[in-house]
Amino acid sequence: MASALNQRIKAWLAGHPDESLLRWVFRTILVVAVGALAADLVESNGVRVSSDAAPPPLDVQRDPPDAPADPSLLTPLLKRLMPLPKDDPALEQPITLELRGGGRLYATGTITPGSARAFADEVERHGEYVRTVVLNSPGGSVADALAMGRLIRTKKFATEVEAGKTCASSCPLVFAGGIERRAGERAMIGVHQIAAVRSANVTRSDNDMSLAQNVSARCQRYLSDMGIDLKVWVHAMETPHDQLFTFKPDELKSLNLVTSLPESRPEKPRS
Repeated sequence: MASALNQRIKAWLAGHPDESLLRWVFRTILVVAVGALAADLVESNGVRVSSDAAPPPLDVQRDPPDAPADPSLLTPLLKRLMPLPKDDPALEQPITLELRGGGRLYATGTITPGSARAFADEVERHGEYVRTVVLNSPGGSVADALAMGRLIRTKKFATEVEAGKTCASSCPLVFAGGIERRAGERAMIGVHQIAAVRSANVTRSDNDMSLAQNVSARCQRYLSDMGIDLKVWVHAMETPHDQLFTFKPDELKSLNLVTSLPESRPEKPRS
């Protein structure tokens, strides 16, 4: 039956040549439809068939932009920095000077503009009795600290920071002036960057950097004159103004910031 039907179709097409053309068109449309269907199926599965398409990117994991730095990469300096010591009401006040027994002139408080003049007046009144300037200060005016330190060296006084007391910021400049420089146990001696202070009638200008460099040069020359290793100043310039680099006892000695340290107490024998 099928063969008979085919023969009839062939005979009909032979008698209708235009129908051959229609058949060819029909077959072409069918092929195109099948191809489009296949493409849709491929695309729905996420497969790219274009021969000139770029390959998919490699799955590379990257650290997020705000990932914290590896603590092991921190410099030794950063690991040594500490916050400024808590405010001590006694040290917040302008520096006071008190001569006590044994020729010890106690200088306690903040070094303010004018402190060098007050210190010079005190030395002029009692200089023959003074042997040691005992410091407990968070620092302050750099210019006054330099002047006080040079007067101490001229008078050949010793300087001392007692056990558990503080000498920070510009105070070590005063301390450096001593012919002998002593630090007690747990005395905190530390430095940080200086802040150049302008007079109130001087407007802000491009000369600020020049002023800061000039003050820095004066401090370096002073420390050199006092026989102090200039690494002390390097530590100061590397340390932000709101933090403090405190020296360990062996560093105080190796940098010649102190001439003597307290002897280690022998351990008590166990019973």
